[in-house]
Amino acid sequence: VQLQASGGGLVQAGGSLRLSCAASGRTFSSYAVGWFRQAPGKEREFVAAISVSGGVTYYADSVKGRFTISRDNAKNTVYLQMNSLKPEDTAVYYCAASTTYYSNPTETDYDYWGQGTLVTVSS
Repeated sequence: VQLQASGGGLVQAGGSLRLSCAASGRTFSSYAVGWFRQAPGKEREFVAAISVSGGVTYYADSVKGRFTISRDNAKNTVYLQMNSLKPEDTAVYYCAASTTYYSNPTETDYDYWGQGTLVTVSS
C-alpha cells in the first residue's frame, strides 16, 4: 500500500488543521494506521493510531483531548483533526500502515510509510 500525507501548513497557536493520509490499493481497509511526528532535532514520536474498522483509537498523552484520528475506508483515507494547536506541535507529520493494530505503537510496528507533511504552529 502507498500512502500520501497532506494538509500541513502554517497556523497560529490555538488554531486547527486537518491532515489527510490517502492510500492507494484496494486493501487499505485491512490496515491499521498511525500518525507520527518529528520535530526539528528530535526523534520521531507516536501521535495517534486507529484500528482497521476505526472502532479503536489510541493517542499520545501530549495530544489527547486535542487531536482526533478517524478513517473513511470508502475513500481510502485516514484523517488527523488537530485542534488547540500549540507551538510544540510543530513537526513533520507522517502516516504509516500496518496489518496489525497496536496500542501505544512504535515505528517498527508499521510496514508502510508516507512522505511527511509539515505543520508549523506560530506563537
